[in-house]
Amino acid sequence: MATKTISITEEAYERLKTRKNENDSFSEVIYKITGKRSLLEIAGSLSKEEASKVEEEIKKARDLSNRRINTISRILKK
Repeated sequence: MATKTISITEEAYERLKTRKNENDSFSEVIYKITGKRSLLEIAGSLSKEEASKVEEEIKKARDLSNRRINTISRILKK
């Protein structure tokens, strides 16, 4: 993963540090503050039945997209 170095004031650093748990990185703290969630935070939140339904809907959406792409490709080849 690429990283960036940023400059912040001592006060901003201290405020950020107070939000940090022992095992958190500063990036994780920023994600929490800005509303970004790690996939690990939501892993296991769906029941097996709910996960199966989501997977089926994703499959349907992909199939539809693939059919549209194929239709457009055939039209463009004419």
